[in-house]
Amino acid sequence: MKKLVRIQKTFLILIAFVIIVCCLTYKYNISAVNSKTDVIMFEVTENQTFLGLASSLDKNNLIKSELFYKLYIKLYKPSNLQAGVYELRQNMDVKEIVEKLSGGTTYNKNITRITFVEGFNMLDFIDLVTTNTSITKEEITSTLKDTSYLDELIEEYWFLSDDIKNKKIYYSLEGYLYPNTYEIDKNWDVKKIIELLLNETKIKLDPYKEQINSNEYSIHELITLASIIELESGSSADTSGIAGVFFNRLEDGWTLGSDVTTYYAEQKDFSTDLSNAELNDCNAYNTRGTCFKGLPVGPISNPSIDTIKAVLNPTSSNYYYFVADKNGKTYFSKTASEHEATTAKLKKSGLWYEYTN
Repeated sequence: MKKLVRIQKTFLILIAFVIIVCCLTYKYNISAVNSKTDVIMFEVTENQTFLGLASSLDKNNLIKSELFYKLYIKLYKPSNLQAGVYELRQNMDVKEIVEKLSGGTTYNKNITRITFVEGFNMLDFIDLVTTNTSITKEEITSTLKDTSYLDELIEEYWFLSDDIKNKKIYYSLEGYLYPNTYEIDKNWDVKKIIELLLNETKIKLDPYKEQINSNEYSIHELITLASIIELESGSSADTSGIAGVFFNRLEDGWTLGSDVTTYYAEQKDFSTDLSNAELNDCNAYNTRGTCFKGLPVGPISNPSIDTIKAVLNPTSSNYYYFVADKNGKTYFSKTASEHEATTAKLKKSGLWYEYTN
């Protein structure tokens, strides 16, 4: 009798062991193939079934085992498979793949992704949009000059003001299109794309609305200064310190003396040097000239929220000059002679930061 009991216990243990092994094997074989997140475009044609997809999923290395994939399908009997192109990844397990295919969330071939980088200006925006859609440069520029449309935007977005309609401004919405990565439909018109970026700007600025509205400088002036610092800071991490320098210059009636405003005034990129004539040219943007003191008529790039925050929270100092080396360290000076000595030292030691296009 005891021998029989021992045999029964051994048999039960063996059965339990087999069940555990089978469960672990099943769980392993329906798990993700690997951790790669690269998108694989997977097409489902009309009248295909979940079982019929096994071979194709295996060829695309989206499942570990056709057998266990089919077992999963037979166990859970998913439905609602729809024809279309799907974005799948190798880090998705069988359950996630089946849910994706069941949901019918197919890839839209009209959707494209654009990345609008911090410091990009309206010319970069125009290039991105015209390259990725059928919208023309003329459509964009005419929209930016449409005062009725601008009035609608001013009414809709609290951070826009009549300042953007100044006739001396090159592009009305410069500085207000938030730099980020966006998915856009190639069939959208330019207004829909503009408003997508303006909505992102609103999301970024809303937490600082009270601080912005209580500042002695207008929102337009703050964005303008942030747009300059975005470019002037180069590799520097001390944007608050740089903001402090510019505020010192503004409050003491100095010119900003910013080369990046001259580049924008001349609509040139940083790959070429500025001539003396360009540096001294009189227009509403060039702060290197002697025609005016203070801020340009409007922003010269689209700044990040971190740079805008630096403008809202500048470092208090008695510095009037700054320069950053190529490693991101910023050197501040009180006088022109100190600044020139620092610049010479950086150039001699190979630490001089140069703009790249």
